[in-house]
Amino acid sequence: MTPVVRIPRVVVIGSGVVGAAVADELTERGWTDVTVLDRGALFLPGGSSSHAPGLVFQANPSRTMARFAAYTVEKLSGLDVDGKWCFNPVGGLEVATTPERIDELHRRHGFLTSVGVESTVLGASDAAALHPLLGEEKILGGLHIPSDGLAKAPRAVEAQARRAISRGARFLGGQRVVEVLRAQGRVTGVRTETDEFGADVVVQCSGFWGPLTGALVGLPTPLLPMAHQYVTTTPLPDLAGRNDPVREASAPILRHQDRDLYFREHGDRIGIGSYAHRPMPVDPADLPAHTSMPSSLDFTPEDFAPSWDDARALLPALHGTEIADGFNGVFSFTADGMPLLGEHPDLRGYWVAEAVWVTHSCGVARAMAQWLVDGHPEFDVHGCDLNRFTEAQRSPAYVAERSARNFVEVYDILHPLDPPASPRPLRVSPFHARQVELGAVFGEAAGWERPLWFEANATLPEVGRIPGRGEWASRWWSPIAGAEALATRERVALYDMTPLTRVEVSGPGACSFLQGLTSGDVDKSVGAVVYTLMLTEAGGVLSDLTVTRLAEDRFQVGANGEVDVDRLRRLAPADVHVADVTAGTCCLGLWGPRARDVLAALTDSDLRFGYFRSRRITVGAVPVTALRVSYVGELGWELYTTADLGLALWDALWAAGQEHGIIAAGRSALTSLRLEKGYRASGVDMSSEDTPSEAGIEFAVKPGTYVGSASIGAPPRRKLVPVLLDDPQHVVMGAEPVYSGDVPVGYVTSAAYGYSIDASIAYAWLPPALAEPGTAVQIEYFGERLPGVTAAEPLFDPEGKRLRT
Repeated sequence: MTPVVRIPRVVVIGSGVVGAAVADELTERGWTDVTVLDRGALFLPGGSSSHAPGLVFQANPSRTMARFAAYTVEKLSGLDVDGKWCFNPVGGLEVATTPERIDELHRRHGFLTSVGVESTVLGASDAAALHPLLGEEKILGGLHIPSDGLAKAPRAVEAQARRAISRGARFLGGQRVVEVLRAQGRVTGVRTETDEFGADVVVQCSGFWGPLTGALVGLPTPLLPMAHQYVTTTPLPDLAGRNDPVREASAPILRHQDRDLYFREHGDRIGIGSYAHRPMPVDPADLPAHTSMPSSLDFTPEDFAPSWDDARALLPALHGTEIADGFNGVFSFTADGMPLLGEHPDLRGYWVAEAVWVTHSCGVARAMAQWLVDGHPEFDVHGCDLNRFTEAQRSPAYVAERSARNFVEVYDILHPLDPPASPRPLRVSPFHARQVELGAVFGEAAGWERPLWFEANATLPEVGRIPGRGEWASRWWSPIAGAEALATRERVALYDMTPLTRVEVSGPGACSFLQGLTSGDVDKSVGAVVYTLMLTEAGGVLSDLTVTRLAEDRFQVGANGEVDVDRLRRLAPADVHVADVTAGTCCLGLWGPRARDVLAALTDSDLRFGYFRSRRITVGAVPVTALRVSYVGELGWELYTTADLGLALWDALWAAGQEHGIIAAGRSALTSLRLEKGYRASGVDMSSEDTPSEAGIEFAVKPGTYVGSASIGAPPRRKLVPVLLDDPQHVVMGAEPVYSGDVPVGYVTSAAYGYSIDASIAYAWLPPALAEPGTAVQIEYFGERLPGVTAAEPLFDPEGKRLRT
């Protein structure tokens, strides 16, 4: 007799555009026992969805976010409410008034091409011809995205809610959740002011109310509600009779990012949104909970005055109009501009989908439904994971400052290496004082200060051997970084690897836990180091790990951040203890052909232990766990000790290394060296969407040992391969589209100049037929097609002799 499978009971908190879409996507997949609760009235509960201007634009440097938006376009295009549209495909037009913005539009065109969204960079006359109020004398050009458009957010909510209801879901207004019920670490339901609802799964989609909702379950929801100004003008004679009253608009949504403005038609009026004003944080606890539109705050005309001048400068037809209506609408920002998606780290069955704009709503909802029903989303979501932030990054002060900065910079031209200004420094390694003395130029990641290069190395003779590069690639770069890479290859260098996440996994079940969780064989002798993977059931690469067996029941796991820590903790059985030891420890990479000479002067231990082995040694007076591994492809060790001994370790190595030409080297040199060796960066070069064989790391999977290992035998859909650009002066940055002839065929992941091989390297995903070494391709960079050729890897020291010397 076939057992009956019970459909999970789901409660969704929030009936806005995200909550309604989640209910629709879940019920479409057979999870039909869904109850959606909202404190407001249906289907206009008063949150951000109720007043959203409805711009849906797909250009985004994040592939995941761009594809979320593309699915939103696709889905809403097929929906209506009693024949009334949910999506009006008027297209999008981003205009440029500066040469720098023209360059940025070419870059954004590349982003769109890499994800399969059609767009065109137009000259001034062609761009102006698309909008009735735009004169070519006002602009230098524009980016046209034909499939962008306007979402009628309240209608989109109702259309998706109706579909969900037709499959069995129910939507209830006037139901403010005041308590989340739980037992034995799992949710069991929610209680509102009047009722109680049982649940196996709760999905928090409460928008700017998120911090208050999260507080019910002790979950910091690191978003900042912000007020954003929007006005509607009086009628324009130029628009009289132009627009069908039903469609409201026919001109493309217009974005004037040089002045932080956007425009859309409302019949014969223009709506204008501005990000140019001061940040206006809002405490959701101060919002009126029982009004029909608590998210619509009083307009502050003095804040909008400069934007009104800028709007009329771009569109002179506005000079004959006035501001008819205006409001300050509340919506959510995060510290990094990405949504918050995933499960509560300590309460099973409690899920979050917050800080989601209308633009990405349907894509996010589909990902959440796939995550719940199938176990993992189709798209890589590690950059959106709720648990990606450290505890310090979840602090109210950090969230407030970074989110406000994100608001200010929302339309700015941002270089991918340009670090945020504050709050810094936040997390520093024990070596920070020495790095400052050496003139470190710091970047920042996950709150950590990370040296990019050191001004003290400006006098290295290798600096003169470093070729120049273009203006964009020269930002947050110095030829000193190239000299540091060459000095590593030729002598010896110290790299601060402290920011890399370290997790100690211990207990009687530690070995069997890691053996079952990862793709490799970690059940080896004490001292073994294993490169292994965490995979999805379909074989996608969730993360790569370096697992060191410190004792029979104790392992050190080199991981890729807080998402990995969360995954290890939530999956560990009762007899396994998982501890993030990063903050209390530190690590120096000592690498280069003279590394053994430096270390030998400081220890009596035998340093001839093999590659991918570890040993406990003493370096000077410092006890150290030495791992014979290298992320730069040179002889050397990762040297781990406790944070209190870090400075002593640095000073001992620095003193011993002077006669061998030791330098401190930064992240820029490390990136170049790792790409010369073909070492992958998890989350950058490969993700849950890629299998080990596609990523070229199938050696890390022991066939038959893990549920995802079956993917090893599947034909690859694409391959990750290095492309060497013909002109060494061309250095790309990542995310650029790759062409074969006139057809876009892939995209770049990581890129750098390879100083040891005198070539510009770009790793790219390509179809298998184009991945063979010697295949000619082109990489689009700021609108120019740069010729290159695929190459065999590794590009440097293919036999690995230098590692094993």
